[in-house]
Amino acid sequence: MKAGIVGLPNVGKSTLFNCLSNAKAQSANFPFCTIEPNIGVVNVPDKRLEKLEELVNPERVVPATVEIVDIAGLVKGASKGEGLGNQFLGNIRETDAILHVLRCFDNDNIVHVDGSVNPIRDKETIDMELQLKDLESVEKKLDKVKRAAKTGNKEAQKEEAVLNALKQGLEAGTSVRAIELSPEDRAEYVKPMQLITDKPVMYVCNVDESAATTGNDYVEQVRDAVAHENAEVIFLAVGTEADITELETYEERQMFLEDLGLTEPGSAKLIRGAYRLLNLETYFTAGVKEVRAWTIPVGATAPQAAGVIHTDFEKGFIRAEVISYDDYIKFGSEAKVKEAGRMRVEGKEYIVKDGDIMHFRFNV
Repeated sequence: MKAGIVGLPNVGKSTLFNCLSNAKAQSANFPFCTIEPNIGVVNVPDKRLEKLEELVNPERVVPATVEIVDIAGLVKGASKGEGLGNQFLGNIRETDAILHVLRCFDNDNIVHVDGSVNPIRDKETIDMELQLKDLESVEKKLDKVKRAAKTGNKEAQKEEAVLNALKQGLEAGTSVRAIELSPEDRAEYVKPMQLITDKPVMYVCNVDESAATTGNDYVEQVRDAVAHENAEVIFLAVGTEADITELETYEERQMFLEDLGLTEPGSAKLIRGAYRLLNLETYFTAGVKEVRAWTIPVGATAPQAAGVIHTDFEKGFIRAEVISYDDYIKFGSEAKVKEAGRMRVEGKEYIVKDGDIMHFRFNV
């Protein structure tokens, strides 16, 4: 599961990517600095993992991770191939969620591809290119489906109606995720098409240091503009975050954050947001050898969660022994949880909850 960072050239995408991952994407003050997408595997910050480490004192700790892709800046005309547009759009299509970076700061020393700072215009430029690409895909599909619908094929007629709704919405400048359709139609006809503007999106407002804790007018403009989209908006000072990551010690980084009035880096908030955007959650295994966070889709069953560790665990699943995170913290150890009768035995139908601590019994 990958989240892709998109935006116009020079809005801070590669600098943000550098903050999020140990990979150092080239970052420079001119458009098209990034051509091939950089991929970083980023640890998901989780205070619960730190708590479990304190209680268990394991030999090692393994956090959950999420893949972040830095995609080159899109420009007007990308849907028609401008500025390596087809390659960039192909890279976006391969991601599962979009982190849309918007420049929300004034600085005459950093050039803007359109000559002035206007995050709403920038958002609309990107949206239009993505919508035009989706419209192209919908029209191609519609041509095929229409022929089948004309023969009286009921299924094709139903699909034609959905495709027409998509076409009308996209032509009106509405992203697929905001077009009104039933969940059934979305699952059956829209999801298999992997349309770019159907992907969940988070808007990341790149502000300057003075707005790192409170945001600014640009951020409020973005919030107003996307209110109908059911999308999350966060703001962070990407340049400042980059300075923080350059500091060598944890103590220095904490002092810098405290001076800004922050309790944690904004990048931590963004990574957790990307994890949620991808519809992912975490369960834990906790033993003296290892305390580990495992990533599963929201709604995964116990056997599916076991399969993340090893496919044999899923194939031969017998039962799961489950402790809620709150109980583990309250009683302080697995043994004490058992003594208190708070360990549960769950079967194949159990839906894993975020934060569960689990052991699996299996037989292959």
